[in-house]
Amino acid sequence: MKMRAARMYGYHEPLRLETIPVADVGPEEVRIKVGGAGMCRTDYQLIEGYFRAALPLEFPATPGHEVAGWVAGVGKNVPRSAGLVEGDQVVVSGGWGDGSCRQCHGGDEQVCAHGRWVGFGPHGGYAEYLPVHYRYLIKIPSQPGLSPDVLAPLTDAGVTPYRGIKKLVAAGAVGPGRTLAVIGAGGLGVYAVQYAKLLGAGATVVALARSDEKLAVAKTNGADHVVNTRGRSAAEVGEQLRRLTGRAELDAIIDCVGAEDSVQMGFALLATQGAFVSVGLVGNRIDIPLFPFVGREFSFFGSFWGNYNDLSEVMALAQEGRIKHTVKRVKFEDINTNIAALGQGELVGRAVIVFD
Repeated sequence: MKMRAARMYGYHEPLRLETIPVADVGPEEVRIKVGGAGMCRTDYQLIEGYFRAALPLEFPATPGHEVAGWVAGVGKNVPRSAGLVEGDQVVVSGGWGDGSCRQCHGGDEQVCAHGRWVGFGPHGGYAEYLPVHYRYLIKIPSQPGLSPDVLAPLTDAGVTPYRGIKKLVAAGAVGPGRTLAVIGAGGLGVYAVQYAKLLGAGATVVALARSDEKLAVAKTNGADHVVNTRGRSAAEVGEQLRRLTGRAELDAIIDCVGAEDSVQMGFALLATQGAFVSVGLVGNRIDIPLFPFVGREFSFFGSFWGNYNDLSEVMALAQEGRIKHTVKRVKFEDINTNIAALGQGELVGRAVIVFD
């Protein structure tokens, strides 16, 4: 049995579009027929070597960590209690821990020091078929509006800001009379705006980005106000916030960009005892003034991906029709063109590879 796959044979090289044998399925694994594979800027960074020191790859490697599809085969030792049979629609929870560390025992397998991530070593969704251990699958009932090409982005772009905003909620940074800002209105930001409205307990939600087109999507997805930050200083953005909200400061921020300048602007706008959560990974370092950080009691959180329970909660919201989707479907032969567009920040919403 053969399948199409887009594979890396080295860094800084286009993916090779190939036809290769379908991988064998282990006794506790399930073969997934990929119906949608989200294209993340992280995939572009993987190809360009951003993760090379921390996650050296063995080539050929198949990227793709946002995966949804259907069960196409079940290993002989997959228990009946897993409830998985051929034809079931599923999504893949991408953080695969070793099962023995404190993080794994607490459910946060995506931050296991000895774990693996689908598409970052284990072969990912840029191929038509994929073996996955049954423990990392979530079954999703088929219903209108929830096909795999829509579900796939929720496994990263959809769950990452969800986990981040949950941290802002736990920090007590949102609520009536508070302002919550989403920095960036790309693949993550369009979901972050929605979760800000769903979880923000009445907070005013503002989207900050450099593209009017992306900000228009953020507005459609529920942002109360949008601000184009291109060419503007933090002081100028603050004045615009004052005109829109009555205040020049922000009580809570989720940064879906993760560039040095986005972090610096966010902290320059943060109110006393405000909370900032980083989920984006465009840059490599942050540089913020220390005294305001301490003297104004700012809180800063790193938030990485999401765990199985986070993803289950996101899928429940999706099944209730409470999440809007902005998806561009990409044909297999157009993968490299869209990888380049990801690197340039040209895509609006989420690009998703479809094989059918």
